[in-house]
Amino acid sequence: MRFWGKILGFLFGFMFLKIPGAILGLIVGHFFDRAYSQDFSQLGGFGRFFTDQSALKQQAIFFHSLFASLGHLAKSDGQVTEREIQIATALMDDMRLTGDARKEAQQAFREGKSHDFPVVETLKGLYEASHGRRDILQVFLEILIQAAFADGKISPQEYKVLEKVARPLGFKRQDLDYLISAYEAEIRFRQREYAQGSGHQRGDRQGQQRQRTSSYSATQTLDDAYQILGVNAADDDKTIKRAYRKRMAEHHPDKLISKGLPQQALEIAKGKAQDIQAAYELIKEKRGI
Repeated sequence: MRFWGKILGFLFGFMFLKIPGAILGLIVGHFFDRAYSQDFSQLGGFGRFFTDQSALKQQAIFFHSLFASLGHLAKSDGQVTEREIQIATALMDDMRLTGDARKEAQQAFREGKSHDFPVVETLKGLYEASHGRRDILQVFLEILIQAAFADGKISPQEYKVLEKVARPLGFKRQDLDYLISAYEAEIRFRQREYAQGSGHQRGDRQGQQRQRTSSYSATQTLDDAYQILGVNAADDDKTIKRAYRKRMAEHHPDKLISKGLPQQALEIAKGKAQDIQAAYELIKEKRGI
């Protein structure tokens, strides 16, 4: 049934803010019904990827929220460029979304482009569906950060959208800034691996950026390794090891799958885990630990 969101929104809105609240609740309920009332138990759409019915709704909401947020991010500067469409399409390819699932991802992307798309309400729904699991929500935010870096930098408009996304997911501005700086460090750090012919191949769509730091020094490489782990060179070995274990736990594939991360989104986490491992190995080598 596709009207319960409207009914509940109207009732709760009226309880708290009378007529204005009822109107607002009706609008929010409409978007809720529109976004989440599809029958995901059928073989079509995102639901065909999932056999565990208890996790089906959570994972379907993850995908809808992700591609809607990508659309909202792409529209942040007033227009959606061909490059931004390519990034969304590439992500669908990396996640192996085909058929009805791909159509639903494309529809979510289009919905997100609307200037009145209720992104905050949508992400609150994701937070609830994910039971506030920070590691799952962090991967979600990291995917959006990676998409925002498609042209090599994050514009002020994109940063505002990322802030708006981060808040309902439980991340403060300093958390967002760390994730952004860590990703910048990862981009540069991969240069070293590819230059040595030992880089791990994956669909991060950042090949053009790997060519920009030919003068990347050993000192800069080590600095970025520390940044990836979220520590400083002055920290002791115990602190660094603890930070490494924490970062690996945040991106451990088995843990993320058990907590509800869709299999199709796992490649992002695997790539992060590889960067964290490589950064720690370099730090250990330099410190002799």
